[in-house]
Amino acid sequence: MPVAGYIKESMTSKGAGVIRKMFEEGLRLKKQYGDDKVFDFSLGNPDLDPPVQVHEAIVQAASKTDKNYHGYMPNAGYPFARQAMADKTAAEQGVSVTGDCVVMAVGAAGALNCLLKAILNENDDVIVPSPFFAEYRHYVHNYGGNLIEVPTKSDFSIDVDAIKQSLTPKTAAVLINSPNNPTGRIYSQAEIHELAQVLYAHAESCGRMPYLICDEPYRAIAYDGRKVASAFSEYSSSVVVTSFAKNLSLPGERIGYICVNPACPDKDELVAACIFTTRILGYVNAPALFQRVVAQSWNAPADYSLYKKRRDELVAILDEAGIEHASPDGAFYMWCKVPDSFNGDDMAFTDYLKKYLILAAPGTGFGGKGWFRLAYCVSEKSILDSKAAFIKAMSDIK
Repeated sequence: MPVAGYIKESMTSKGAGVIRKMFEEGLRLKKQYGDDKVFDFSLGNPDLDPPVQVHEAIVQAASKTDKNYHGYMPNAGYPFARQAMADKTAAEQGVSVTGDCVVMAVGAAGALNCLLKAILNENDDVIVPSPFFAEYRHYVHNYGGNLIEVPTKSDFSIDVDAIKQSLTPKTAAVLINSPNNPTGRIYSQAEIHELAQVLYAHAESCGRMPYLICDEPYRAIAYDGRKVASAFSEYSSSVVVTSFAKNLSLPGERIGYICVNPACPDKDELVAACIFTTRILGYVNAPALFQRVVAQSWNAPADYSLYKKRRDELVAILDEAGIEHASPDGAFYMWCKVPDSFNGDDMAFTDYLKKYLILAAPGTGFGGKGWFRLAYCVSEKSILDSKAAFIKAMSDIK
C-alpha cells in the first residue's frame, strides 16, 4: 500500500485508532474535570504492579556492568532466554519444547508481525473468529493479506463449521485469541480439538496446511478455575505468540516471543523465517535487558484475583444500570450490548457516554458492531465511583 493509502487508512480506521483516541480524550477530560471524575475504560493498560520478583530481576539485570552487556545478540534472542520461554510454553501446552522453537520478540504485536511476514504471500487469507483484537486487520494488511472475519456463536465460542466453510487454498492461517480481547471468552479444549480436525481435513483435501496461530498474552488471567486449552497437543502446525504485557504488567517494555510447535512439519524453516523477518522489519532483536528479566522471572507468582473482583463489581453496576453484557472467563474486558434505542450504533453510544465522563471502546473496530468494550484493568475506586454515571446515562435514555 502506498504511503497515502496508509495515511487514509489511519485516519478512517474505527479500530485501535479509536481506542487510542478515547484514551487521549480521557487524558484531556481528566485535566478538565479531575482524575476521579472521569471513568476511563478505553485502554487495556494493566494497573496492577509487576510482581516483586520482576522488580528484583530488573534491579539485578540493570546493575550489571559486564563488557558488551547491552550489545547485540543473535536476532532470535539470547539462548538462555529462548530456553526459558520454551520451558514456559512446555508447562502451558503440556508437550516438550526446546529453545530452538523460540524467537524472542518485541511484544506480542512484534511477534505477530514477524510471523505474518514470514508466512503470508500476496492475497493470502487469515481467518479470525469475530469479534477480535482491532489491530489484527492492520497486521494482516501489512503483508498483503486478507483478514477473513468469521462470526462466533451467540456465546462467543468458536463456530468451527463457519470456519470450515471459509477455508480455501488461499488460507494461510487461522488466528485465535484466548482469553479473547474483547469478549473475555476462553476457548475449550473440545473447541480446539474440533478446529484442529477441520484444519487437518482441509490440508489433506487441498495440500496446504494452515497454521493455527494462538495469540495468548492473557493466558494466565483466567477466572473460576478455567484453563486455556493446549493447541500444541491438538495440531502440529500451531504457533504461540505472546508477551508479558498483561500477565506481568509490562506493556511498555515490549517483550514477548514466538514459539513454534516442535511437531510442526516445517518447524526449522518457519523459525528461520521468523528470525529473518525480525531482522528485516527493523526490530533486530527483542530488548536485551528484558530478555534477561523475563528469563529469570517469567514464573513469578501474580495475584489476578483483583481483576476477578473488579469484574464482579462492574457486572453488578452494569446489571443495575440495565446494560446487557457477556460474562468474561478471563482477561480484563467487558463486552457490552448497545441499548436498543441506539439501533446498534456503537460509535454514537460511546460518544453519548462521554457526556457522562465514561470512556469506552466502540465494538465496530473489533468486528462487533452494536457492542462496546469496557477495560476494567483500572482502579477499584474508579469502577465503584462510575456507578452513578452509568445509571444516570441509562436513565436519561429512558
